[in-house]
Amino acid sequence: MSSTIRSIRSLVPLLDRVLVQRVKAEAKTASGLYLPETAVKELNEAKVLAVGPGGLDREGKRVPMGVNAGDRVLIPQYGGSPVKVGDEEYHLFRDSEYVLSLSISPFPAVDIDVLR
Repeated sequence: MSSTIRSIRSLVPLLDRVLVQRVKAEAKTASGLYLPETAVKELNEAKVLAVGPGGLDREGKRVPMGVNAGDRVLIPQYGGSPVKVGDEEYHLFRDSEYVLSLSISPFPAVDIDVLR
């Protein structure tokens, strides 16, 4: 039996999995020149589309997720599970595999020179 995914809304990540879509690189430079597709590199930035409920620790307690739907994150160059829906490609990663969250931090900015 073959099943086809028709809508991204039908995908619900389980446990500590996160569904993301890579941000497409601009094909136009700041000066207005258009770059050929072969010159545009794939970005490691992605938008979080859906988040699972979180994994379980050794005592069976739910571990909260580090990102939320709508957040922007840096993902590893390789890894994750690709999911193709129509012509679009999405990726499933574990919550712990992200390199960096690009969301606005709830903490105030710290001057690094003060810490030295």
